[in-house]
Amino acid sequence: MTISEEKQLTVPLDKLKWMYEQMVKIRYYEDQMAEVYTEGKTPVFNIGAGTVPGEMHLATGQEPAAVGICAHLTKEDTVTSPHRPHHHAIAKGVDINRMTAEIFGKETGLGKGKGGHMHLFDPNVKFSCSGIVGAGIPQAAGAALAAKMKGKDWVAVAFIGEGAANAGSFHETLNMAALWKLPLIIVVEDNSYGISVPKKQSTAVESNDLRASAYGIHSELVRNNDPIEMYRASEVAVERARNGRGPTIIEIETFRYLGHFQGDPELYREKEEVPTLRERDPILKLKNLLIDEYGVAEVEMEQMEEYARAEVDKAYEFARESNFPKPEAALEDVFTS
Repeated sequence: MTISEEKQLTVPLDKLKWMYEQMVKIRYYEDQMAEVYTEGKTPVFNIGAGTVPGEMHLATGQEPAAVGICAHLTKEDTVTSPHRPHHHAIAKGVDINRMTAEIFGKETGLGKGKGGHMHLFDPNVKFSCSGIVGAGIPQAAGAALAAKMKGKDWVAVAFIGEGAANAGSFHETLNMAALWKLPLIIVVEDNSYGISVPKKQSTAVESNDLRASAYGIHSELVRNNDPIEMYRASEVAVERARNGRGPTIIEIETFRYLGHFQGDPELYREKEEVPTLRERDPILKLKNLLIDEYGVAEVEMEQMEEYARAEVDKAYEFARESNFPKPEAALEDVFTS
């Protein structure tokens, strides 16, 4: 159920402004990446060609899942992300210049251009991602266990798609996390599809928060891709984790405006689906809330938007101007016997 306007107004204004600016930054970043990705891939699509070769999974429309919980996190908290990671990375504070350079395969990237968009690592803010479905869940649990053993109040967040909630790593990790009361939060982004398979054809429960009861842990369900509700659900989960009250599952009903990957023909979706979802866009909703309920001037909103876009533009410029790794760099940073 959508929270009331009275509850909305209890969310601090500075947090809402931060969330809005981050959502604008993420949306613009993904829009720019969608354009850049097509360079060199036309008129015939070639996944290995162009400025950014390889697969590309964009998070346009899924911004609330990232900003709602990252608004409560610090640099000491760990975040693991799946193959659709850009919104999580930006919200967690990953160096956007080095992240973009990594995606471009440049030597100034987070992984010296060797990892690409599904393998982004920034130890400065404890962020990582993986192209393997469900791989980040036990890794986040390991970070949560380390924090508990060190006596720290750090939390670990594993972002996953709803399809990964059917993987063994999800259930095995939850059992241990519940048993050891780990400060672990699993955020399930339900964008309705596991690649091209509708959730109803792959998952036995209506929503994955229901699975929390099997492990005796707390759960939250956020409907309608609502950033305010995501903020409030995350506030509860993070507070519980920091106070030693164990793990939480948060499932958020979110919207994936684009295909599973760039180049996806999306034959599994009705043509009316995405335009209908865009009519309920969370960025516009949050903007209207800030103006109508909090009295934020439109000129200030424009300034936030301009700042966010300028930061993204600089990141893409940095990536384009950076050098590719030298051939001999392929022999560096590898394990040898």
